Amino acid sequence: MPTVSNRRASIYYATDGDAEGPPVVFVSDAGLGGWSWGWQHAALAGPFETVVWDLRGTGRSSAPDGPYSLETLVSDLEAVCRAAGYRRVHLVGLGLGGAIALEAAHRTGRVETLTLVGTAAHGDAFDLDSLLVAVDDDGGAETAAALAESLEHGLSEPFRTDHPDVVEGIVDWRLEGDAGRTGLQGQLEALARFDVRDRLFEITQPALVFHGTADELVSPAAGEALANGLPRGEFVPLEGAGHLATIERSRVINDRLFEFLAFED
Repeated sequence: MPTVSNRRASIYYATDGDAEGPPVVFVSDAGLGGWSWGWQHAALAGPFETVVWDLRGTGRSSAPDGPYSLETLVSDLEAVCRAAGYRRVHLVGLGLGGAIALEAAHRTGRVETLTLVGTAAHGDAFDLDSLLVAVDDDGGAETAAALAESLEHGLSEPFRTDHPDVVEGIVDWRLEGDAGRTGLQGQLEALARFDVRDRLFEITQPALVFHGTADELVSPAAGEALANGLPRGEFVPLEGAGHLATIERSRVINDRLFEFLAFED
């Protein structure tokens, strides 16, 4: 199991695809394990080398006591990139992962492009609490029920009705790979202090901004404002999708992402 040590934490990461291809690094939302990118990294692995990692406090990464900061989470991302031998990367982030990607684009010279899903330019625009469930309590039926209920806020009702097997699978993956209480608290503390509104003009990388129009956790208007504030941002609304649009609209996102990365590489 590949890990890298950084700032009192052991960070798990996994690579897949063509080692000679351009690297695409996925950055997960608060509390969610690397499972959440299963719909994307498998589609891109081949012409690209994909990297999925667990944020500190999540899954197979360790959970040191907080508070965490965006600067620390960006440092973890940098450590993963160094361990994998990447000088330049394409970043794909969801929610908090999008915030980390934006901070990395501003703070480092490593970022080639940005793909942001369900992301805003400041922490006050995120309301993720209803999606998040700590999985270090009992890990049994009560936690599984809470996770299933929380998905009512992350996935649209039509998707949940049409794909009950997917919802059931997500609950199982979350039980195995999501964050515990310490990790959730630390990650949300970092997000609360996030604000790049007055620095967006300095983030000049090409940026594709996806947002579900039925996202209850981050307003689509905030996502559109983010795209409009980025000098090279493009807003892509996903009609009827919730916050976890990477799952609900995986085919649309994968096709656009592949085209975007192939053009920009």
